[in-house]
Amino acid sequence: MEKMNSQSKNQAFDLVPGTAWTGKWNQNPYKIIKTLGKGANGVVYLAHTRTGQKAVKIGEDKMSLTSEVNVLRAFSKVQGNVLGPSLLDVDDLIWKGEVYPFFCMEYLEGETLLDFAKKRGTEWIPVFMVQLLGDLDRLHQEGWIFGDLKPDNLIITGPPSRVRWFDVGGTTKQGRAVKEYTEFYDRGYWGLGDRKAEPSYDLFAAAMILIETAYPRRFDKPVGASSEKTLSLLRRYIQHSPPLAAYQNVLLRALKGEYPNAQLMKKDLIQTIEKKTSRKPPRNQQRTGNPRKSTQGRRGSAGSSKEKASYRPEIILTTSFLFLSSVLYFMGQWM
Repeated sequence: MEKMNSQSKNQAFDLVPGTAWTGKWNQNPYKIIKTLGKGANGVVYLAHTRTGQKAVKIGEDKMSLTSEVNVLRAFSKVQGNVLGPSLLDVDDLIWKGEVYPFFCMEYLEGETLLDFAKKRGTEWIPVFMVQLLGDLDRLHQEGWIFGDLKPDNLIITGPPSRVRWFDVGGTTKQGRAVKEYTEFYDRGYWGLGDRKAEPSYDLFAAAMILIETAYPRRFDKPVGASSEKTLSLLRRYIQHSPPLAAYQNVLLRALKGEYPNAQLMKKDLIQTIEKKTSRKPPRNQQRTGNPRKSTQGRRGSAGSSKEKASYRPEIILTTSFLFLSSVLYFMGQWM
């Protein structure tokens, strides 16, 4: 299918709430509720379907959409899939005499990773990174690289809180050139590697996401800086941030491309979290970023004493569960 001309693009991209259609081949009905987002490959709408509210992406061209559909189908083959939204339907839309490919997927509700961190506290981020690394490992084992990995493509669903990704437009087959990227998370931009689709490319981006949580106002690479100066700059940013300093070794290894796979980075990150949470804080240390502060404050003296803990019990329990999952994973690899 050829790319849409400008007129047909406008027809597809301007579908208003209330617009209804039936898929050409599968005869499933859809009715638009609102626009969720627009990207290089099409527009995503929230729509009513026979099974409730779902997300529908209408593509700019069939080739681009087919790539995303293949990724979502690959996700569905992964046991216990939580990698991305579930693929529910693939069809064509006939609108004003034009044919537009579309697919329907699970609608994920939640907050962006950075918004969640602002409200609940940055100590949650390493826990979500452990989840993300486990998901990336499963994706890599299926032969794909996420490519355009960034906070905008991550959402926290729940309860229980869980990181999910919802835009797979940049996902690329391993060994090829990354087809979509955002400079801040791209190792090529920082002069610390190429844009070959391989696990270490995604792990670099994962490290930059963790760094960004401490520096929401992104910093730029100095013009003309060598790779040595760039790495030195990133190291200083890590060392000068108390939340990041404890993860310095993991972050630097990821930035330098020293992790061949996501499981090894995940293992190191879990061990660092375990060490951090096992340390007994000074008596005068005050907690910050507690999502339950207002609730516990009304529970009297018992609630106040619990406020002195340096990390919330659910974070410690979640981390312990993730650690156990990793142990079982490695045991399974040797069985």
